[in-house]
Amino acid sequence: MDRPSTDRPSTDRGPDTSPDRRPPNLTHAEVDDLVVFHIGMTIRAPWRPDLWGPVAAAMPRMLAELHRNRAAAARGEAEDLGFLGADTLLGAKGPWVVQYWRSTEHLYAYARMSTAEHLPAWKAFNRAARKHPGAVGIWHETYAVPAEGIETFYGNGAEVGLAKAVGSAPLTSRGRTAAQRLGTR
Repeated sequence: MDRPSTDRPSTDRGPDTSPDRRPPNLTHAEVDDLVVFHIGMTIRAPWRPDLWGPVAAAMPRMLAELHRNRAAAARGEAEDLGFLGADTLLGAKGPWVVQYWRSTEHLYAYARMSTAEHLPAWKAFNRAARKHPGAVGIWHETYAVPAEGIETFYGNGAEVGLAKAVGSAPLTSRGRTAAQRLGTR
């Protein structure tokens, strides 16, 4: 009976992780029109975490709430708030989050929900900002994007951003070039 050698480690890492097999190039899964929402904070008084800490702590609570809702809505246990996913980034002036939403109506409805995490956090920020102006800034940018205005490329199997939020598809399912993919759903 032949036995495998134990003198050297196995190079079998499975079909997707083999060093000789390149992960696929991907694009995002089919989507309708969507909203890309950037939101962040600018820390202007880093020596005052008592002022910017509560602002920084509010976003993870909101994202956790949105992710829980997305999962509950997928199971048919809650109304879909329209949140598709998010990525948190860290820049030189502070953190920001790129969020994906089904529509501006969904985004604005969540922002106004009195029973959700956002409205109390917004009110608390405004109270603190009146007492300590300039210690921390917040900002957002909203982009309503038609489906045919979206083109994505995720090389070597990277799934971040929109692909993480809505899923991925083989790159060539929409065309071989960026110009070909732009304008397709």
